[in-house]
Amino acid sequence: MTTDVSLDPTDLSGEPDPARLRALFDPMHRASRHGTTRTYEQRIGDLDRLSAAMLRRQDDIARAISEDFGHRSRHETLIAEVFVTLQSIDHTREHLAAWMSPAARPVRWLFQPGRAEIVPQPLGVVGIIGPWNYPFQLLGAPLVYALAAGNRVMLKPSEFVPRISALIADIVRECFAPEQVCLVQGGPKLAEAFSQLPFDLLFFTGSTRVGKHVMRAAAENLTPVVLELGGKSPAVVTPGASLSRAATSIVTGKLFNAGQTCIAPDYALVQRGERDAFVAELVAAAARLYPTLLDNPDYSSIVNAHHRARLVGLLDDARAKGATLTSLAPAAEFFGASGKLAPALLLDVDDEMAVMQEEIFGPLLPVVTYDTLDDAIAYVNDRPRPLALYPFGDDRAAVQAVIERTVSGGVAVNETMVHFAQEDLPFGGVGPSGMGHYHGREGFEAMSKMKPVFHQARVNGTFLLRPPYGPLLDTALRALIPKG
Repeated sequence: MTTDVSLDPTDLSGEPDPARLRALFDPMHRASRHGTTRTYEQRIGDLDRLSAAMLRRQDDIARAISEDFGHRSRHETLIAEVFVTLQSIDHTREHLAAWMSPAARPVRWLFQPGRAEIVPQPLGVVGIIGPWNYPFQLLGAPLVYALAAGNRVMLKPSEFVPRISALIADIVRECFAPEQVCLVQGGPKLAEAFSQLPFDLLFFTGSTRVGKHVMRAAAENLTPVVLELGGKSPAVVTPGASLSRAATSIVTGKLFNAGQTCIAPDYALVQRGERDAFVAELVAAAARLYPTLLDNPDYSSIVNAHHRARLVGLLDDARAKGATLTSLAPAAEFFGASGKLAPALLLDVDDEMAVMQEEIFGPLLPVVTYDTLDDAIAYVNDRPRPLALYPFGDDRAAVQAVIERTVSGGVAVNETMVHFAQEDLPFGGVGPSGMGHYHGREGFEAMSKMKPVFHQARVNGTFLLRPPYGPLLDTALRALIPKG
């Protein structure tokens, strides 16, 4: 059974026509400059319509993504795509009135009784480029904050997931007028042309490599960017940590969506003397969580043949350079032409292997040993700053040392990935893993111009600051500027 979606008139696959793209963008741009700002009630209405459409079509969302992947766990889609996006909507509705309200700021005594405040204002037209790994949520959540901030929005989903992209296009047409939200479909050439539009903000989720191209294109228009990228997020098992608890969480995070998650643990650091016991716990955890894999509806496929071949290439390269592979597939299953990939641990890895140079984005977990916690921290710090960091252990001092002495986009202690679902925590990377934040208030503010406004009082002291300057200002300056 295939998902029933209508054809998208904004499908710009093939050679993109810049004139057609501008024909969609220009009315939005004009309306953002000359139309009225959307009220609180209108913004809540926007979120309500989106939420209602998601609830009605949640089964369609799960089915479309599964068809695009070959197989995608229905439960993973409902958790990571539907629930997380609905949570963003609910949290935003709860707090939007407060976020939209001007916030008073203090005024120094010299300028009193003037009044200072920060006034949130829509940026205008926001462009959002989404990835294939969580194709609904990673378009939907930025859309939520853009709408909450009163913006108009153009969406560009990944060409790797055409069925869910067409379904999202249907939902967009159902919920919004085309000059408020529209979606365009197409490949890399469209993405390039999309990035060159003079948006008021460009929001991109994807690889670091593509993020550089997006930022370069946006720079031509001085368009600010929010880049949600990736990288190699480490799990640090501190000395004396519960190996069983750490292994269960790491395997859960690594095999969710078959590892195709930007914040999945990319590799694990464990003390040298505990490596074999840790490996045994990882194998046991995988067997508990996934007794079988090939026909298991809970275990997702790799999105397409290209990415599966890339992962097989990482395995082959590591093996050829001396790595030892330990399968995490608990049953003797032959994956063959299946779109799924058997998960594996890679031991005895080194920096010459591609698997230790690239973000893995699949169900492969290198295990790296260290001698002291200082060595583990140095190992993390010698590499590009990761999007996520996962310290495990009951020794508070050890865990705190990992947090304080490393820099990462975010941290979850004794767990993997769930920090992403905390709506009151901002989410974003640092350096090669991204720039800018969203989620919660930070998501609203990222999509807004937080405009500083000073209100002058009728009676004020600024006459002192106007020429011709005289003795009264000299007296004031002596009070304001102390002698050296």
